[in-house]
Amino acid sequence: MIPELGHYALVLALALGLIQSVIPVIGARGHDSALMRLGSSTALMQFFFVGLSFLALTISYVTSDFSVASAFENSHSMMPLIYKITSVWGNHEGSMLLWVLILSLFGALVAAFGGNLPATLKANVLAVQSWIASAFYLFILLTSNPFRRLAQAPAEGRDLNPILQDIGLAIHPPLLYLGYVGFSIAFSFAIAALIEGRIDAAWARWVRPWTLAAWTFLTVGIAMGSYWAYYTLGWGGFWFWDPVENASLMPWLAGTALLHSAVVMEKRNALKVWTILLAILAFSLSLIGTFLVRSGVLTSVHAFASDPTRGVFILIILVGFIGGGLALFAWRASTLKQGGLFAPVSREGALVFNNLFLTTACLTVFVGTLYPLALESLAGEKISVGAPFFNLTFGPLFLVLMALMPFGPLLAWKRGNILGVAQRLMAAYAVGIVALAVAFAVESTQSVLAPFGVGLAFYVMAGAVVDLVERTGLFRMPLGIVARRAAGLPRSTWGTAVAHFGIAVTLLGIIGAGTWGVERIVALKPSQTVSLADYDLTFDGMMSRSGPNYSEQAAKFTVKTGGETIGIMQPSKRNFIARDTSTNEAALMTRGAGQLYLSLGDTNPDGSIAVRLYYKPLVMLIWLGAIIMMVGGGLSLSDRRLRVGAPKPAKKPAIKPTLQPAE
Repeated sequence: MIPELGHYALVLALALGLIQSVIPVIGARGHDSALMRLGSSTALMQFFFVGLSFLALTISYVTSDFSVASAFENSHSMMPLIYKITSVWGNHEGSMLLWVLILSLFGALVAAFGGNLPATLKANVLAVQSWIASAFYLFILLTSNPFRRLAQAPAEGRDLNPILQDIGLAIHPPLLYLGYVGFSIAFSFAIAALIEGRIDAAWARWVRPWTLAAWTFLTVGIAMGSYWAYYTLGWGGFWFWDPVENASLMPWLAGTALLHSAVVMEKRNALKVWTILLAILAFSLSLIGTFLVRSGVLTSVHAFASDPTRGVFILIILVGFIGGGLALFAWRASTLKQGGLFAPVSREGALVFNNLFLTTACLTVFVGTLYPLALESLAGEKISVGAPFFNLTFGPLFLVLMALMPFGPLLAWKRGNILGVAQRLMAAYAVGIVALAVAFAVESTQSVLAPFGVGLAFYVMAGAVVDLVERTGLFRMPLGIVARRAAGLPRSTWGTAVAHFGIAVTLLGIIGAGTWGVERIVALKPSQTVSLADYDLTFDGMMSRSGPNYSEQAAKFTVKTGGETIGIMQPSKRNFIARDTSTNEAALMTRGAGQLYLSLGDTNPDGSIAVRLYYKPLVMLIWLGAIIMMVGGGLSLSDRRLRVGAPKPAKKPAIKPTLQPAE
């Protein structure tokens, strides 16, 4: 009964979505306030019914109702409760239901908190959002029904894919989807503005908080996915340039460019055409990522197995929305009025420069990801595009962008003084040079370029601090005045500085882990010791353990440094009986910003066991930087100017006639 209720709720959501797709647009064209208000009520009801549908599916998993096909394929009665819940979105059908749940959530948020939007714009935004939702409701109901029943209910489920039975799965997909789907609001605002023909600074103010929220969630989602792959797959890496990884990076790059472009549009009423295009592209790249994961064209640990029908359906959705959006843009772009002018050397100019580098980097990733797939599909040729290509193309663009990052916030609007900014960054240069010199002195033998990267990271961090110092007058004014100026700074200013600081921290972690990491592969018998960096690890032997739905063979290692025991590490191998599948569970020991990492291999005929050992200095800074960026996004999002939306233009006072004296 509960699965049927969930299925029926999804059908009702589709019906509401179709109504919302048409009626508010008619109301906006006829300026009928009643029809326009219908968009808000249907958006809220859509979210209610999709939420009810998702709850019904979750109950089916939690209660181990294996008459539901997706629960049978992806759950097990002995799984811990947390994994029963996360297995809801650990498969294609359930993850698509989560996708539309978040899509309807954003529509409901616009309906509930978009009171300061012009009525026609709000109606069109909700209608466009419902076009997207209705397309995916149809996709789920016709090709990916999560409530499909089995004629005979099996006694037990097949279990969730073992590598997905991890706490990271409880966090990573929802955060990633909040980012992916969040860009749908920016897309809806862009299409609605093109339909209405109204694109101005107020529009940029309205779209910024939604874009910022999506960017923040996507940042954390990508970071969580990176960390999950790092410790779950046993390979010790944090980024593989896997096509599905790239599918999440591309909308992040486009969204970052959109954020900066929207600032210029809001402040100077400029870059209208470019900002609208970026809003369309950010969500279009999210749709492309959805196609890559679910079309069956990729074989990846991140991809869902899929049949051709699903791939064709998603391709139709992709072509419809991307093609339709770009066609509307091409038709209406020429009618957009140009905004304010600015000099090349200005904050606007710096943000334009930032956009050029970000979009070029995004194009690089796009070509490197899709060209091999297109070549194989059209010509039958297989080529491999991996880390060397991306490191040589994306890497230099990213580093140049980082080097110029501290200049932007210190430049004045409209016309800046680059020499004056360079002088104010003298302290940042000094910090970077000192860091470079220290890195050369400590680790110059392994890489000549890495110390320059360390210097760059510290220079960017110091540049973010210099920006706040300049704005608050620290070291130039009494502390009381500094405190008042700091408290009066917009939170978006703090957020920008914190986010820039965070990306430099991530860069430092990438350099440390990628350049100075140590790896060994050895075969050990009990009581033997292996040394790695400054650590000695003694293999104490194997032990057997059992979990709720698996059996486990764990190895015990005693870790010492300087002759002193600092802890125990227990990597293991788990055997999941239901799927007859084994997984490696790596053991991690965090030491400052670095980590010791152990992963077990096969047992040899002589009784020894293969062990892969890593020491990754500074690796934790990769994900710490992402958390700092998230904090920066949250600070910017809490800025009152974004929370209250765009101010309504003041009415010009009426000109009173003056009496002329009689001649």
